Amino acid sequence: MNTAQFTPAGTMTAEDLGRIHLIGVGGVGMAGLARLFLTRGLPVSGSELREWPSLAGLRALGGTIHSTHEAANLDGVDTVVYSSAIPQDHLEMVEARRRGLRVLHRSEALAAAMTGRRTVAVAGTHGKTSTTSMVTMVLQQAGTDPSFVIGGEISEVGSGAHHGTGEHFVVEADESDRSFLIYRPFVSIITNIEADHLNTYGDLANLEAAFAEFARLTDPDGFVVTCADDAGGRRLAETLRSEGRRVWTYGEAADADLRMSDVTSSAQGVRFLAEVEGRSLGEIRLPIPGRHMALNSAAAVLAAYLLELPVAAAEAALGAFPGVRRRFERKGVADGVLVYDEYAYHPTSMTLALQTLREVAGDGRLIVVFQPYRLYRTRDLQAEIAAALGIADELVLLEVFGPGEQRGPGEGSAALIEAVPLPAEHKVFVEAWDDVPAEVARRARTGDVVVTMGAPPISLMGDQLLDALLARTGGAAALGAGVDPDGAATTAG
Repeated sequence: MNTAQFTPAGTMTAEDLGRIHLIGVGGVGMAGLARLFLTRGLPVSGSELREWPSLAGLRALGGTIHSTHEAANLDGVDTVVYSSAIPQDHLEMVEARRRGLRVLHRSEALAAAMTGRRTVAVAGTHGKTSTTSMVTMVLQQAGTDPSFVIGGEISEVGSGAHHGTGEHFVVEADESDRSFLIYRPFVSIITNIEADHLNTYGDLANLEAAFAEFARLTDPDGFVVTCADDAGGRRLAETLRSEGRRVWTYGEAADADLRMSDVTSSAQGVRFLAEVEGRSLGEIRLPIPGRHMALNSAAAVLAAYLLELPVAAAEAALGAFPGVRRRFERKGVADGVLVYDEYAYHPTSMTLALQTLREVAGDGRLIVVFQPYRLYRTRDLQAEIAAALGIADELVLLEVFGPGEQRGPGEGSAALIEAVPLPAEHKVFVEAWDDVPAEVARRARTGDVVVTMGAPPISLMGDQLLDALLARTGGAAALGAGVDPDGAATTAG
């Protein structure tokens, strides 16, 4: 079990960090932190072996990006930042300690940036990236200019982090390695609590205990928001209320503080009626389908209401919400086939995403290109992941992405594909990355929806699929948001 310990948030500020170097700066979380520091005017460098899309933006902001890992990258550096994906024996980690430099986990550096702000921290097994993005856009619409760091990029805005002038700091709080326990939020939002990251927690009881500890770190003058429709969220709310803490809930449950009703989802989006404390807030609309997206937006509306922000600002921000990259992100259409990208890898979020994509597919078929994320999760939740993948009409499965993990006998995608309840001719395990586009092009037909789903690297596959589909006819591919073949307007994200 991972028992990593991190230093709680204190009085250190981002400016106290001096010149900052981030190891593995291309990852979404690290790139967002680097962007935050750069927009704050701080000197930033980073090292990354792969040319991730985020790096061009960091260079444009003045960041120095090294394409190698070596000791010389630390020349002139005061603080080295690492993530849980970086091993302690990494060359630059060893060199940083040898030089006596300040070495901080990503969460510790982020906590320093929050000093002096009212933090709105969003946690949960799934849905936290979209919810964090929605809260951020609501605060922006209300004119508060928040700082934010999100585990993804808001579509069309092209950024997952920003240093704002306002008092609020919105952050996605990661429970995977316990690092969310160093934050001291003014507002804590917990979208749901389900079994995951059991390599860290061992079992669901320990995971729920950690979420309770996170909620108890909330400022006494602030509040906690949980989902009344989620069993883990309900248990947490009951525990905290018994301790006399301020907890508000949202959902379709009859006893939710913000009650949703008449929830309607279609390919054009989702809408619902909202009521809080007996007061109607009217209809909330999102241009993105999915009941799970409606729940996420309800959390944002409730937080805005409790922060005494104009409800009209929440309605306007959510009505124009562009989505988040890698969350139901439309990549384009080629030869009559729509291609999406989706980050989901936990079976619950996979099921919700695939059910929503079925709405979009209509009479077409749903083809899933899935790269499982982490061997332990694929092993422990194999039956649940397989059931979610069974929603597809066609499955193309890649090997598990699990950096640093050792595959044991019977583990990995070869075992997973056998458990997926699809006929053999409708599922295939493809070992080589370069063979996937041709396999998808062979299976896809006009009117189908293809989604790349799972671990971070699969996000790079979408453009290759579009090229392979395009090569079938030599036609042109339409990228991003636009109009489906049936004339329905779509929105990326």
